[in-house]
Amino acid sequence: MRNFHLPLPDQVYDELKAEAQRSQIPATSMARHAIQSWLSARKKAARKQAIAVYAAEMAGTEFDLDPELEAASLEFLAKSEASKLRPRKR
Repeated sequence: MRNFHLPLPDQVYDELKAEAQRSQIPATSMARHAIQSWLSARKKAARKQAIAVYAAEMAGTEFDLDPELEAASLEFLAKSEASKLRPRKR
């Protein structure tokens, strides 16, 4: 583990310390978790963007999805979503 000095605006520092006291979790742990979550979200967004760029570049080429497979997957997803919305019997 390495240390990283991070100056914070007074309001952010005060809010972090107050939340740490309310939660009884060290402020450094909360800050570490927040940074890890932000980095994970950035990585996920970058991956999603890379996939979108690749899909756009491959559209209409031999590497594009098979139209029948694509239609089947969309039908499957629609059914899956519909089943999630139906109330469960008890």
